[in-house]
Amino acid sequence: MFNFDYYNPTRILFGEGRMKDIDAHIPPSARVLITYGGGSAKRYGTLAEVTQALGAREYIEFGGIEPNPQYDTLMKAVNIVKEEKIDFLLAVGGGSVIDGTKFIAAAAYFEGDVWESWVKNIPLSQVLPIGCVVTLPATGSEMNGTAVISHAGLNAKLSHKHPLLFPRFALLDPKKSYTLPEKQVANGVVDAFVHVAEQYLTYPVYGKVQDRYAEGLMLTLIEEGPKALVEKENYDARASIMWSATQALNGLIGLGVPQDWSTHRMGYYFTVYYGLDHAQTLAVILPSVLDIQKKTKRLKLLQYAERVWGLTEGDEEMRINSAIALTRRFFEEMGIATSLRAYGIPESCIEDAINYLKRFNLLPLGEHKDINEIEVRRILSLSY
Repeated sequence: MFNFDYYNPTRILFGEGRMKDIDAHIPPSARVLITYGGGSAKRYGTLAEVTQALGAREYIEFGGIEPNPQYDTLMKAVNIVKEEKIDFLLAVGGGSVIDGTKFIAAAAYFEGDVWESWVKNIPLSQVLPIGCVVTLPATGSEMNGTAVISHAGLNAKLSHKHPLLFPRFALLDPKKSYTLPEKQVANGVVDAFVHVAEQYLTYPVYGKVQDRYAEGLMLTLIEEGPKALVEKENYDARASIMWSATQALNGLIGLGVPQDWSTHRMGYYFTVYYGLDHAQTLAVILPSVLDIQKKTKRLKLLQYAERVWGLTEGDEEMRINSAIALTRRFFEEMGIATSLRAYGIPESCIEDAINYLKRFNLLPLGEHKDINEIEVRRILSLSY
């Protein structure tokens, strides 16, 4: 196991009926900007609950943060923050709203070109404090210091990471996910699963605690994901998924172990240029990454085959291939297609995707930094 530091200051308020408890974690004199996405936060009463919990505090609502939050939209919120002297941000939604709110928190103090400061990961000295009310379990953004932002004008989607971007608190009420469309439930499960896989399916360094934790999360998502699609108000299933999604990317399972993230990096292009949901890109690309990287990931793939999928018979190649096939089938059982062709994307996009990676200096990829232009072409061709 590698050396590591672990820091996570986010307080979790988990369970139903916890909305009133956010009052204790926001300063009484705070001027609050409530951020959210589409109309569902208002339509289903979550926004009303939030404003009631704020009591006498002054607040402004800012809606319309997109999936894959857009720079231009977020800069409007930054202007409001400065004009209205906002000193606390409260995100109501899923990972996109939370990521966007992290950008707002940082950008309020950036000087000069805000986008350049973001993409260059300029060290932060001050950000606005953030709280979260999670309605869509998926990204784990509510308990980490990373955010991914898109810029339509530049055809870019890039991340920023800093300890100051950890939310102060996150409220996780599984009942808030009852009203989600099936597609969003499925996306959330697949997103969380691939987050785990990117930190687990690399090579062994005797990180036994991290491995067992990761395997437990994947098994939970495999068991509870399909159940949540058909039992929309199964509290236990929704609670297990919500907590798994948070745990998948709060830093714990990635401590002291190698991490991949090539699937995520390759997926960005297809979201920016073709509008694929983030989870759709992950479901398409991960099985191909595992297939092309079978040799370097062999030991962990065999472990994955046995511990997650119960595959103990047959030779090594058979077990690895079966594990990859079962992974693909799980995504498809969640209702998410696993080929670029299924989304009507032309095969010519492969070269464009490679150029995108080169444009933002994202190559080489993988835990060994051995996924270069040739390997990306093989992976994306297999994904087609």
